[in-house]
Amino acid sequence: MNKKKYRFLNHLWSKESGLSGMFVLLFIMHFVLIPIFGSYSFFMVIINLFWMLFLVAGIISLSKSRKQTVSFIIIPFFFVLFNWITVFQRTPFLLFADIFFTIATFVLLIVLVLKKVFEPGPITEYRVIGSIVVYMILANLWSVIYQFVYEHIPGAFQITLPAFESNTLQANFLYFSYITITTTGYGDIFPLHPVARSLVQVEAIIGVLYPVILIGRLVSDANENTSKKRKINNNDI
Repeated sequence: MNKKKYRFLNHLWSKESGLSGMFVLLFIMHFVLIPIFGSYSFFMVIINLFWMLFLVAGIISLSKSRKQTVSFIIIPFFFVLFNWITVFQRTPFLLFADIFFTIATFVLLIVLVLKKVFEPGPITEYRVIGSIVVYMILANLWSVIYQFVYEHIPGAFQITLPAFESNTLQANFLYFSYITITTTGYGDIFPLHPVARSLVQVEAIIGVLYPVILIGRLVSDANENTSKKRKINNNDI
């Protein structure tokens, strides 16, 4: 990766405004690239590689020590390693190792974004956007788990795949995850296995509570900060 790309990735983590950049990138990925170009495996490999570099940049930027940086970078390293190994060999151990490090990578990304959202300083609109980024990453995480359950527990989900060339399981379960986390539920995909139903219930609960508790709190604090600034400005006048 050249220096310009590294500076771009580093800017997303070093500046509060970078949270809005994360939002735009996730929006394009979730609602344009995966639904339309998800069937092009080479294209998706490039996207995944970009997000790994993005995560590594976040680890380097936000870690407090070199030791912490190395310990965190191990997670995306094993994610990429097992992801590639399972392409050629799909033993139960490798498959579970793959999903384990996939989940760990998503959780690490969520933790890093939340760390940026709650770093010391006034609550700004960028931090509110950052909390939305976490919401979107949660939807992505659950979609990966749903797909794993669908592929390894026969009949876990009832799903009708639309007859479009761009259609993929990844796109379908990302769509399903969003309608679940937003508690919309169109009924075109629904869980049958107890494990699948439990996962859907947990995501639905998160989808209800997360905006109320976290995003609502940040919006309230941001409005309070804005009101204080206006009062100070009015007193100065």
